[in-house]
Amino acid sequence: MSEARPSEAEQQETIAFLRALEPCAQITTHASQVFLYPAHALKLKRALRYPYLDFTTPQKRIADCERELAINQRFTPRLYLGLRRITRAADGALQLDGAGEVVDGVVEMLRFRDEDLFSRMVEEGRATPALVTKLAGVIAGSHERAEPATQGRAQAFGHVLALNEAALRAAPPVAQERIEALTGRLREAHARHADLLDARAARGCVRRCHGDLTLRNICLFEGEPALFDALEFDEGLATIDVLYDLAFPLMDLWRLGARGHANLLFNRYLDARDEADGLPVLPLFMATRAVVRAHVAATLAQEEPERLAEAQAYFALAEALMEPRAPMLIALGGFSGSGKSTLSARIASELGPAPGARIHATDRIRKALHGVAATDKLPQAAYAPQISARVYALEREACAATLRAGHGCIAEAVFDRAEDRAAMEEVAQALGAPFAGYWLDAPVEVLAKRIAGRRGDPSDADEAVMRAQAARGNEDVRWTRLDAAQGVEAMAGEVLRLTSRSP
Repeated sequence: MSEARPSEAEQQETIAFLRALEPCAQITTHASQVFLYPAHALKLKRALRYPYLDFTTPQKRIADCERELAINQRFTPRLYLGLRRITRAADGALQLDGAGEVVDGVVEMLRFRDEDLFSRMVEEGRATPALVTKLAGVIAGSHERAEPATQGRAQAFGHVLALNEAALRAAPPVAQERIEALTGRLREAHARHADLLDARAARGCVRRCHGDLTLRNICLFEGEPALFDALEFDEGLATIDVLYDLAFPLMDLWRLGARGHANLLFNRYLDARDEADGLPVLPLFMATRAVVRAHVAATLAQEEPERLAEAQAYFALAEALMEPRAPMLIALGGFSGSGKSTLSARIASELGPAPGARIHATDRIRKALHGVAATDKLPQAAYAPQISARVYALEREACAATLRAGHGCIAEAVFDRAEDRAAMEEVAQALGAPFAGYWLDAPVEVLAKRIAGRRGDPSDADEAVMRAQAARGNEDVRWTRLDAAQGVEAMAGEVLRLTSRSP
């Protein structure tokens, strides 16, 4: 692919100059050279051309640096310090921001710790559920602030698929027949969902997003998740469905084996933004993101052969994400403190299409109904029978919508009333979806101890509420009973084993 690098040789003097400024580490990406100094970083655009960008002249590279600054200051302004011009002095030496001829330009950023990259935190097991929940809020907030766009309809996503196909053929990571098979499945899924993509664009779901939201472009900055290095070289590639933006970190988490975190990010994002109508295209979006990383790694492998295995792994992930998985509805009931939320979080990533089941919990639905945060405490009046009936009805409506979208879901509630259990079963029956109901049993003293240890939990139930529930009994429950005192792993193993036998 020699045409991709028509002028990189001219940058060798610039690269040597940047290396010599002060001790630094150097990172090469498909489009940039990044120089990491003790307190700051300089990012140089590589003098190359791909099907989707052209950095072959200093003027084009400097203009792109200016775009990068303007765009990223929308996300994390304190991280970006400005544009530095590399100039040539009268004696021929290179300088930063001198008065001579402009040779190139670099973006200057504050340096953050390498270990604060989300990719590193996930790989090393340091990413906590609380941090992933915060990240969901940051991404949802960035989408809320982004302006809706008129472009980005189904035809625009077809352009993305075409660019990916061209890049895969230019630097194939796998045999050609696998490329043809996968790209054919992606095109078929795109055609099947074209009307949905257009409808989502019409209702404002296409926005000027980050566009390159890999976990390597998310860091912990000043104690909070921060998005950086947004896609700047092509407005069309960054003006996308918000779920296609979200699909990048979801895919990355899936790839790294952090599927529970992927499902958590997915659920907390959908709690913040109602994008449930887009569930049918989420596996397509995630697979396409994996293809993007596959062809980027395959291109880098031309210079760094060890990157080929990475490209092949991304490609295999895309193939797996496009494998159909049937949706089903699982209902979890039990008295307060029995571990329903813990079990939901543990099994959700294993159910239905990626990134796993949508969890519909009455505790969260009730808080949303009253317009408060999930961890805010509600007054007792919010638990009046008529309000609880409304909450259970909303949960059934949400489960039905999720199943109609072809996605799996978990209904989480006390479910101590037979009519509520029957009504949830009827949701699955009406839509022809498999159903499984589980009742979590544990001694009252175990439940009391768990409730006492709760911190930042959406449930407002205290020990008195739980004991009142238990006093009403559960002898009429016909759902499969689980021993909730045995711990979440044992329960999850039993549920997933029984679920695998479902038709």
